[in-house]
Amino acid sequence: MKILVAEDEMIMQKTIELRLKKDGHEVTTCSDGREAIQKIEEINPDLIITDIMMPFASGLEIIEAVKRKGDKNIRIIVLSAMGQENVVLEAFQLGADDYITKPFSPNELSMRVKRYSVDTKEVTI
Repeated sequence: MKILVAEDEMIMQKTIELRLKKDGHEVTTCSDGREAIQKIEEINPDLIITDIMMPFASGLEIIEAVKRKGDKNIRIIVLSAMGQENVVLEAFQLGADDYITKPFSPNELSMRVKRYSVDTKEVTI
């Protein structure tokens, strides 16, 4: 599965990247929202994992860009800090598929990513 990780905290970004690569995914990372929007066009990922608060463009703007593009097959998992419930609700309204509250276990992320099948682009249980 091709996964784009948009996360501006380098330690968090590397942790996510290493875990997903260990799980066999093709991972592209970026450190700000503007770069993420450009990478979406370049690599056409199956899944995007995005932080909400990032430089240049927020995770919400990334969701809007994906939905504006019209590709309903790209799944989006939002990472958010505790206490951002209103922002998470807005992310769901814009089209996010899932969210994980920071801090989180890499194993939890791995299990949530596995829920999305490459072949069917449907959530599997």
